[in-house]
Parts: sequence; C-alpha cells; structure tokens
Amino acid sequence: MAIREILVVPDPRLKLVSKPVAKVDDKLRDLMDDMLQSMYAADGIGLAAIQVGVPKRVIVMDLAKSGEAPDPRYFVNPVLSDPSDNLEPYEEGCLSVPTVFDEVERPDRIKIKYLDYDGQPREEIAEGMFAVCIQHEMDHLEGVLFIDYLSRLKRQRAVQRVKKLEKDKSREDAA
Repeated sequence: MAIREILVVPDPRLKLVSKPVAKVDDKLRDLMDDMLQSMYAADGIGLAAIQVGVPKRVIVMDLAKSGEAPDPRYFVNPVLSDPSDNLEPYEEGCLSVPTVFDEVERPDRIKIKYLDYDGQPREEIAEGMFAVCIQHEMDHLEGVLFIDYLSRLKRQRAVQRVKKLEKDKSREDAA
C-alpha cells in the first residue's frame, strides 16, 4: 500500500467525469487500498479515485468515530437513486479543498447500488452522515466539488485560500 498525493483545487483533473470500472480485480483493490491509506493519512472520512488522479468510479469511506475500530467501505460504480425530499444542511469539508468548510444542503436519505471490494453487487439505504458523505463523494465522480454549491464569491475565496496554503507549504518544503 502507498499513500498517494491528494489533488487540490484548482487542479483541472478534479473537474473530470470519472469512467465506470470494467471489473473488480487485484489492480483495482490495490488502488482502493492506496486510497484508503491516503484518506486515513489526511484525516478524511471519504475519498474518490479522481482525488488521487485516477478518473475511475471508485469511492472509499470510513465513518468510524474517534476511538472506534476502523470500518472501511468500498464503492465501485456506485449509483444513487430515490433521494428523500427532505434536505438537511451539513457543514462539509473536502481533502481537495483543505481548511475550507461550508454548509451544503443534501437529501437526508438516498438509495445506493454498487459493487463492493470483492466485486459483489450491493444495495442499501444511506441516511445521516453516510448519506451526506456518499453524495459528496459521488459529486467528485461527476467533476463537482462541494464549493460548486456555494456562491461565486465564496467559491473564489475558497480557491484563493487553498492556493495560498499550497504556496506557503511549498515555501516551507523548500526551506
């Protein structure tokens, strides 16, 4: 397993629409393992393959709370349907938009169909934090970031903040 670099805005690859996966094999499981380790290293709860530069329809997630045993989840070719009419606001953040958090409204319940780590078909209802996280990660597969839901001004400020953060980080690394 390897920790991969997580892309940050304004990297244009984050706007790519990810392609379906033909089959779940050892190469794809290696990618999912790397994604999970990269997500853990960045203190995240979800990560889409495009965030590590791979435009495939793959998501990893772990919603275990601090102090709980890890509970990794894997979603290959996920499809969402039957969203609830009830929208709930939730403060979201993103590993590709570090240090930026803002409120986004999403359906509080949604159905998800996907292939698991072993390529087995699964279907379940996502609610609460799971619903928020899976919708957030699904957006990545469509080239959408959570800041795209914000006003133009908030979105511009978020990108400028990340650019400054990355510039400062580059200076520190060079020193």
